[in-house]
Amino acid sequence: MQSIEEQIERLVLAKPRGTLFFPEDFEYTGSSEAIRKALQRLENKGSIRRVAHGIYVRPKESSYIGEVMPTAEEVAEGIAKRDKIRIVPTGVYALHALGLSTQIPLKLVFLTDGAARTIKVGKRTIKLKRTTPKNLMAKGKISSLVIQALREIGKDKASQTELKQIIKLLKEEDQQLLKHDIKLAPEWIKQIMKEAINA
Repeated sequence: MQSIEEQIERLVLAKPRGTLFFPEDFEYTGSSEAIRKALQRLENKGSIRRVAHGIYVRPKESSYIGEVMPTAEEVAEGIAKRDKIRIVPTGVYALHALGLSTQIPLKLVFLTDGAARTIKVGKRTIKLKRTTPKNLMAKGKISSLVIQALREIGKDKASQTELKQIIKLLKEEDQQLLKHDIKLAPEWIKQIMKEAINA
């Protein structure tokens, strides 16, 4: 009969390196307290690393830098997947994701239909802000980022260079998704986005 710790370790080793683990992933192995203790022991042993409160990983290995921990972005995506919630990057992070800003934000802010909370990942922070369903209805990855990035820049404040880059990126978006997402944007953002349709 394997102990809870052994069962968890076996499950962890069966997954590719870099996979995020949450205590809930092992809920059928024992009580939540026993799982918490087993994860702690595995962490002390070096089998897994704690990424943030209640989030663990068996880090990827790099021949140059050794262990590679997941990024804050990967952690946010992992949480969204686990909680079956939607998240949309906003603010400076949306600008950075589109290549409109070289500033790597220490605070990643996402709109979500899940619970509002803040998660600390190393020196960075993930902030989930609850929003209305309409703000999460955009289907295109690029177009949803563009809507949030333009909101961050502000009306009539985008430079010609930024607008050129935005339109260039939007042209790479699936046209059907783009047409769907334009309808969700504020009027002034709609006008910018329309320039990318078959332009």
